[in-house]
Amino acid sequence: MRTVTLGISSLEDTRRRAAAAFRGEHVGEFISFASVDLLWRVLTTKRWDILRAMTGQGEMAIREVARRVGRDVKAVHGDVQALLAVGVLDHTESGRVLFPYDAVHVDFTLCKAA
Repeated sequence: MRTVTLGISSLEDTRRRAAAAFRGEHVGEFISFASVDLLWRVLTTKRWDILRAMTGQGEMAIREVARRVGRDVKAVHGDVQALLAVGVLDHTESGRVLFPYDAVHVDFTLCKAA
């Protein structure tokens, strides 16, 4: 099972993880955001619905994604484009979209305000 971890990571942490991967160490699969605010701005409720519908399902046409989430194709197309732009979804050679994971783990710590 392929699991991706969505989380908050500094540029230095991301570089450290990449360097470890280049050394052949298993580090897992991550999609990192610079802040919790950015994560929630990118992963809106409707985009979470898209990820839920696509998790473990293979590549799909945008029309099929829209059918599964019960939304207008044009609106889903806009959300899919936003997810493609930040690297959450992949575009396949056949012109479909892919979320290549079977599970999603979200990992961040909320601390008290300064």
